[in-house]
Amino acid sequence: MDGLAYARSFRDLVVYQKAWELAQEIFEVTAAFPREEMFALTDQMRRSSHAIGANIAEAWAKRRYERHFLSKLTDADGEQQETQHWIETAADCGYLTEQQAASLMRRCEEIGRLLGGMMAKADLFCSGPAALLRESVTEYFVGSFEEY
Repeated sequence: MDGLAYARSFRDLVVYQKAWELAQEIFEVTAAFPREEMFALTDQMRRSSHAIGANIAEAWAKRRYERHFLSKLTDADGEQQETQHWIETAADCGYLTEQQAASLMRRCEEIGRLLGGMMAKADLFCSGPAALLRESVTEYFVGSFEEY
């Protein structure tokens, strides 16, 4: 990973940092939602926004395998889009001001663009010797089958 030596952890990724900030802001704004929304809208917004960063972290762990990496980034983007849906729903219900909703939507869209860039350049995140992508030869059985 010569080109990405500076990112030693998913926490070093700008997209993860932005996802974390978004999740924290959503946690704060949803605290003011009505109590009757606690197990519906509030929970859904918090869950989907937190899942963005969680999927980015999982993608980082799976970057040895490009398809797995892409799959988890796709999941992160799906959670980002779901979060947009809940932001629009909260705004339509009058729980968010127009300015709050617009700011949160811009942040989601920025995260989406960053994820799209990562997906388009997945090979830069996943490059490595081909030998690392294959299981090494291992003797699973030693001796004859009669011994087992």
